[in-house]
Amino acid sequence: MNVFQRNESKETLFTFISAGDDPPKGDFPLQKKSPKLCGSNYPLSIAFIVVNEFCERFSYYGMRAVLTLYFLSFFHWDENLSTAVYHAFSALCYFTPVIGAIMADSWLGKYKTIIYLSIVYVVGHLIKSVGAIPSLGNQAVHVVLSMVGLFLIALGTGGIKPCVSAFGGDQFEEEHTSERSKFFSIFYLSINAGSLISTFVTPVLRGDVKCFGEDCYALAFGVPAALMVLALVVFIAGSGLYRKTPPQGNVLLEVCKCIGFAIKNRLKNRSREIPKRDHWLDWASEKYSKQLIGEVKMVTRVLFLFIPLPMFWALFDQQGSRWTLQATKMNADFGIYVLQPDQMQFLNPLLILVFIPIFDLGLYPLINMCKLNFTPIRKMATGMILAGLAFGLAAVIEVKINETDMPRLVPKESLIRVLNLAKNPVQVTIQDKDLFQQPVESFQNPAEYSKLILNGEQQSLHFTLQHQGLTLAFNYTVKEKSVYSLIVFEAEGSLSSRLITDLEAKPENGLAAVRFINGLSQDVNLTIDNKRFIAVQKNYSASEYSLLERDIYNNGKCITETGEFPLELGLLDFGASYTIVITNISGGAVEMWKSEDIKANNVHMAWQLPQYLLISAGEVMFSITGLAFSYSQSPASMKSVLQAGWLLTVAVGNTFVLIVAEAAPMAQWAEFVLFTVLLFAVCIIFSIMGYFYVSVDPEDLEEKEEKRETSSRGNMIGLVTQKTKL
Repeated sequence: MNVFQRNESKETLFTFISAGDDPPKGDFPLQKKSPKLCGSNYPLSIAFIVVNEFCERFSYYGMRAVLTLYFLSFFHWDENLSTAVYHAFSALCYFTPVIGAIMADSWLGKYKTIIYLSIVYVVGHLIKSVGAIPSLGNQAVHVVLSMVGLFLIALGTGGIKPCVSAFGGDQFEEEHTSERSKFFSIFYLSINAGSLISTFVTPVLRGDVKCFGEDCYALAFGVPAALMVLALVVFIAGSGLYRKTPPQGNVLLEVCKCIGFAIKNRLKNRSREIPKRDHWLDWASEKYSKQLIGEVKMVTRVLFLFIPLPMFWALFDQQGSRWTLQATKMNADFGIYVLQPDQMQFLNPLLILVFIPIFDLGLYPLINMCKLNFTPIRKMATGMILAGLAFGLAAVIEVKINETDMPRLVPKESLIRVLNLAKNPVQVTIQDKDLFQQPVESFQNPAEYSKLILNGEQQSLHFTLQHQGLTLAFNYTVKEKSVYSLIVFEAEGSLSSRLITDLEAKPENGLAAVRFINGLSQDVNLTIDNKRFIAVQKNYSASEYSLLERDIYNNGKCITETGEFPLELGLLDFGASYTIVITNISGGAVEMWKSEDIKANNVHMAWQLPQYLLISAGEVMFSITGLAFSYSQSPASMKSVLQAGWLLTVAVGNTFVLIVAEAAPMAQWAEFVLFTVLLFAVCIIFSIMGYFYVSVDPEDLEEKEEKRETSSRGNMIGLVTQKTKL
């Protein structure tokens, strides 16, 4: 296998030809020979096709890389809904190639199908980009535009998938099979390059560039849209150089019709007087040729092995959903560079480029030298095990991440803590509640939140404060599933308090949350990073939370009636929540006290590297081996049918993820464990199926089928009459 060949999990040759097959025979409308590249046997037209594929793959993978965070941050959907819609889109992208193949082979031909569906593709990208402009309409408008755009993108990318690589193969003359084989390696290299660059660059456009005051999703979708426009322009520019084959009929449709007729004919002939046939597909012999029936038998043997495969894709495609969401809860500071959570996806195409030559030139030959029978079935089973182990590691990391998260509240529960901003210790007592046993010291770093059990959806609680021999009482209403801070302070020579609401969960996407309490006797206006303007009233009033990128903020300003003073907040870390109390202004500087309400993300994003290593290695063993094996077990004319079956396993796997995300919501670590257990169980089933599978040579099987058909001709009696052309 060529070291540049792309893993077929993402791109497959859904065509009637593969790298080693002859192109379909037929009359080409363009009979003149195509110009060659630099005097070689490579047609000049393939340069346009390769550039088109690079731009299209950049467009698709770049858009998809930021899609989950777009749902989460822009639409404010929860993680389960964001995951479900992401996988619904991915599934649709792998269902629509069937439509594209039928259009190309039965109606328009490959060239026109690519042109028309690329236009649909471009329109989808443009609608998707416009839908990401915050100032354009309300959220309902954004959702409608985005869903329409995603549907058109799925139709476009899936529709042209079975056509582009096949169209490139059509450009070669029949005697140049070696050059055509190398073309597919270059073709897959362009796919890798587009995927690798886009999954690294597009998250930068989203997170590092700001527009409309927030992450620039309009730009993150707009650049892939521009690349898709360029892809279409480049492809059309080479129109005069292409060899264009006419539609020649779709084998996939014929196979489906043959299977359907066999089932229907068998159901109509259930009489015991009618002799049985050796195979259920033999019931199609009244209408279809022996050759077609024999080839369909070979294909169904392989398709049967495909039944367990969707579970692998259910895990694999969660790199863009669940794993990206996990990365948002981690520390992304790599010292010289802060990685965006959706950038971690670039590791997969990078590792694939590294692993393919290592496996093909190192690991597999070494196993052969040890005389171990590492069959394709065993390679695929090993790939499943590696993917399962990757999700096991993801579950362990998720448990460690949850240690810094806020506890989940149930009905009739809330959380509370005390911030003592007075000069002396304060004893806090809540009537009928056994909390705060020890006095709270002045400006003491707050302990963990204490749990309050209420007697309903809300409850009025009686608070007692003891301070320097004085006792004061306050009543506050507390609601269930809420988080509070009771701030105690001195005002006008007396002790007072306020109950303020805190964040109930970590800030999303690794942002930091900060709020201010103004302990001065005058109002203040705060400027952070020369952008954010926050007004806080005097006498211990609290501001709303502001969400900021993780950074060191030492260039702020505090503006009061008496002047303007520098404001140095220090590090606001990933996923943390801070309360900053302005206590005094002296010596031309602002004195303040900072407390960390919610702990920062302390699990580094580098811990995701082992799971990416495992699942990428599993992909090489599972995906490339699986498709190569299935190719070897089917006749040349049925390769497109196997490609359809292979792509549908990806679609079914994504469908399974969206069902789990919506129908059975659970803790994320538990969901990772569930997928791990399911894949291991499926691996055992697949291994058993593979153990009883007997590899065959398609040519030998064809000869056996012909002999079997000859011996069974005498069994065609007593059948229900079929009004069909023989």
